[in-house]
This record gives sequence, structure tokens and C-alpha cells, in this order.
Amino acid sequence: MTDEHPGCRPLQKVVLPTDRSLLPLYVEGRDPAGDVVGRVAYRVPAGERVSFDAYFSAFPASYWQRWTEVREVELTVEVSAAATVSLWRSDASGRPARVRQHIASEATTVTFPVALVGFDDGGWLWFEVVADDGDVEVGPACWHAAGAPAQPVSASLGITTFNRVESCLGVLRQLGEDADLLALVDRVYVVDQGDDRVRAADGFAEATAGLGERLTVLEQPNLGGSGGFARCQLETLRAAQSDHLVILDDDVVLETEAVRRAVEFAARCTTPTLVGAHMFSLPEPTRLHAMAECVDIRRFRWGPKHEDQREHDLATTGLRATSWMHRREDVNYNGWWMCLIPRTVLETVGLSLPFFLRWDDAEFGLRAGAAGFPTVTLPGVAVWHVPWTHKTDALDWQAYFHQRNRIISALLHSPHGHGGMLVPELLTHQVKHLASMQYSTAELRLLAIADVLAGPESLHADLATKPEQARRLRAGFADADVRSGTGDFPAAAEASTTEAGRGRTPWWVGAGVGVARQVLPTRERSRRTPQVHLGAAEAHWSRLLKYDSAIVSTADGSGAVWYRRDRTMFADLARRSLALHRRLHREWPRLAAQYGEAVAEIASPSAWEGTFDSVRRRA
Repeated sequence: MTDEHPGCRPLQKVVLPTDRSLLPLYVEGRDPAGDVVGRVAYRVPAGERVSFDAYFSAFPASYWQRWTEVREVELTVEVSAAATVSLWRSDASGRPARVRQHIASEATTVTFPVALVGFDDGGWLWFEVVADDGDVEVGPACWHAAGAPAQPVSASLGITTFNRVESCLGVLRQLGEDADLLALVDRVYVVDQGDDRVRAADGFAEATAGLGERLTVLEQPNLGGSGGFARCQLETLRAAQSDHLVILDDDVVLETEAVRRAVEFAARCTTPTLVGAHMFSLPEPTRLHAMAECVDIRRFRWGPKHEDQREHDLATTGLRATSWMHRREDVNYNGWWMCLIPRTVLETVGLSLPFFLRWDDAEFGLRAGAAGFPTVTLPGVAVWHVPWTHKTDALDWQAYFHQRNRIISALLHSPHGHGGMLVPELLTHQVKHLASMQYSTAELRLLAIADVLAGPESLHADLATKPEQARRLRAGFADADVRSGTGDFPAAAEASTTEAGRGRTPWWVGAGVGVARQVLPTRERSRRTPQVHLGAAEAHWSRLLKYDSAIVSTADGSGAVWYRRDRTMFADLARRSLALHRRLHREWPRLAAQYGEAVAEIASPSAWEGTFDSVRRRA
């Protein structure tokens, strides 16, 4: 095999997909010449050129130069017949340059040593092959490094699942079929928090056969993603066997080589480092959700570091033609769809906070960073997952956790005395929800602020009970009545149309008029008949505030809601919103100190052990 070199370890193997629609992520071009022969071999037709300047095949040299002790890598490429093999590099602006070339007259292994120099701001390495006389099979190919890594190379994998049996079994099957990855894996933890148990599913034994004794399935009541991942973290600490824990969502599709790369990269880092994966869209699998995500510390919002880079389709514009993908992007957290956490980080900063869901990954990344442990989102390491833009959880009962956990994270990590722009932004969004007739969402957001003001003592105790409380609270509102489609409601009085431009009227004038009209009486007919039906993309607050009632489709297309304006409810919620936001701003310094003093105990293994013991006794 190409990677069997004395004294060398494979950093990144060049692999290929079985699904040809994914080929643009592995070989340059929408429809590159040649074809996939197997997992590690590609056939290039006579006279054709094929470049491996693609997301999963190119080597992200800038990241290895910046974060690891590796200063030279070696590329080995096997060719089955006469071929010209070229090594290329790019700089931070994406400008390509050929480094060297080898003309092979027969089947051979081509070797290119290359120093990791000049990649500080960005740049990749890749190779190209021209089939000179006849068809050529290329591969195996691999990027190696000499010498032992700075950190040990072993990992546990931790998966949290809740009633996604088929998806979870799919992940376990993928893991069990990759012998190269399993050579680095000590344990695979599955924390099953659903009532449709993974172990009871048809096909469980077959899907997990490759994992053997590595697999441990842990069943517990639903404590959300943070409770599930905290259990994986705790078990990793208890076992004291693996040097890293790789967290995986249960509903991802893996490139298993990417998991192996993350472990190899972490083992070479000069300091213990969280290594995160990119997310490709599961519905549109060549579309990269974001090159880098960050928490904006001034506004305390997480999301793409550069909005104009969101949802980039690499089948349309590949790596070579996308100049911004060649610049190294540094981040302050990575989502837990897949993220490697060194065990020493868990020993130093503790486990996830008991957030149930949302912000647990971002808060942990910020906490680790404050303790000197950086996060790297590593190109060539990615999973496929449903993007957040396809979900509506910021409006349903989960709105409580979006709000509460965002505020707590800011209290712990904002350098600004009163949270920077967070509290004004929270109030602005609250007004938008009220003007959009989303009264249940507004009420949940107020409950979140009230609970934050009450202090951190009940975070663990609330973990198992707060989701049901949020659901019950929301259920009492008309905008919580999600039905299967618009046909379940009375027909709208008017069809949806695209709005014309606003002309010379400033947006804030229209917004002010719209908010002011919320205190006027509603039109009687709107109580019986919706005024309009709006698709999810059309239902912006600036449009909803013009109506007394509207049917709105959910973002995932699974249903619809009838929003109805209630001026009494609006007035009550507006009054309480202003009071609570003013109090949060006023008491921010006290709360920041209170939460800061408590966080070490809240995130400690002993606190989590108490929570797990408590829910186990009640189950």
C-alpha cells in the first residue's frame, strides 16, 4: 500500500466516492474525465488530464503549517502506465503554480517531498495526472509525514441519538466498514435517549458487526444534545483510554476518511486543539454550508464568518476557481455535527454545559479557547447534514433554549460590560416576533430571560423538565397550532404576491408604522378568514406586520400556521418585554460574575454524574 513507508504516517489518503454525483468534491470539474475504479483508484482515459484539486483530495497545507509541527510532507501516487504527474500549489489568493513534474514511462510510484513553507496566510497542495499513451489507473495516493506525532493517536467516537434509528445505524455501519479508521478507534459510544431504541431495531447486529467490542450503547432519558454528548465526554474521561473524543450527530452521512484525518491532524498539533468538520448540505450534497463559522462576540450570534460564502456549490464553482477557499480561516468554535475534542481539554475545562440543545458547542469552544485550546475547522474534514436554514426551531418550543443559552454564553464570554449589542438586539428581535404575531415565541423568550435572571443553580435540575414546560407554555397560543398544510385552514382572502419595492420610503418608517398599528383594533373578518397565505421565504416580519392574520408555511415545508393579531396580547407582552430587557441590561455585571463563578462546578464531571444518577433513578 502507498501509505506503508517506514517511519512515515499517512496524514491524508486520497479516496473516492461510490456516488458519482459527489465526484466534484474529490476530482476537479463538474464532470471530470475518467471514472472511479474503487475507493482509492481512478481511471484516466488516454490523452486526458485529471486534477485532484478538489475539496476532499487537495491537501490544506496552510492549516498544517499553522497548527502542527509538520514542516515537510511527502505525496506518493501510484500510476499503472505511462503518465505525467505534476505537483501544484496555491497561495492565499488562490493563484496556482506548478511545483514540479515527473514523467513516468511505465507503472510506478511517484514521490514528491514538499516543504510546508509559504503557506502562512493560506494555500493548498494537489496533484494532476495526464494519461500519456493509454488509459491510466491512478492510486492509491497519499500525503505522508515522517516521524512520530506530537500527541498520541487514539480516539473514542461519541454519538447522541433520539429516535433516529435508521440514521444512527447508517453511521455505525459506515464506521464499522472502515478498517483504516477503526485502527485508531478505542471505543464507540452511542447514547440513546429515545423511546425507539437502537439496540431493538432490526438490522442492529448487522450494522454494528464491524465495531465488535468497541461499541457501547448507553440508554438514558432524553437530556438533549448537551446531555448526550456530556455522557460521551464523561465516559471518555472515566475510561482514560483514548486521547481524543470525536463527537458525531446521529443524522449525518460520513466521509469516514475525514474522521481519520481529524485524529491524525489533532495528534500533530503543537498544542491540544479542537478539530472541527465542515458541513455539506444533505439535500444538496455538493453545497458547502460555510467555510468557517464563528461567534460574533459583539452581538453574540453564531453563524458563517463570511455571509457571502454561505451555501457555496462546489459542483458549480470548484476549489481552484473559488479564491476565498484558499485563504486560511481561523474560528472560535465548531458545530458538534462533528468535532474532535482532546481528552486533556475535557480534563481542564470540564464538560458541556447542561443546555439541552443550542449553544452547547459554541460555548464549549469559547471556554476551551479562553483556556488556551484553539479550534480549527479543517478543510477536507466534513460530514453531510441538514443545514440549520432548513429548520424552524427558532420559532417553536426550542426558542426558549436559543434565547436562554445565548444569554448565558454571553454572560460567560462577552468582554463587554453589558454584553455589547446583545440586549438591544434581543429586544429588537422580540419586537419583530410580536409584530409578526408570533406570541408563543415571544413568551418563551421572556421565560428564558426570567430563568437567566434567577441564576445558574437550576441548570442541571431543569435539564429533564424544561423542554416539557416550554412545550406546555407554547401549546396555549394560536401560533403553536401547526397543521399539515394550508388546506387545513380557511382559504386566504388574497393570494400571495411579490412585494414591489419600497420606493423612497425608508424601511424604518414602514417598520414604525407597522409596529404602531399593532395597538389598533383588528378587522373582524380577519378573525374568521386569513387575509393572505405566505410562503416561509415571504413571511418576513416587515411584511407580516401589515396583516391582522396570515397563513404561513413552515420553513421545512411540513406544515402551516395561522397567525392572528391580538392587540391585548401584544400590549401585555410588549410591556413585560421592555421591563425584562431593561432589568437584564441593568443586572448584567452581577449576573456575569455569578455565572462565571459557577461555571466550573456546573461543567464538572461530578455535577454531570449527579444529574445522570438522578434521571436514572427517576426513569
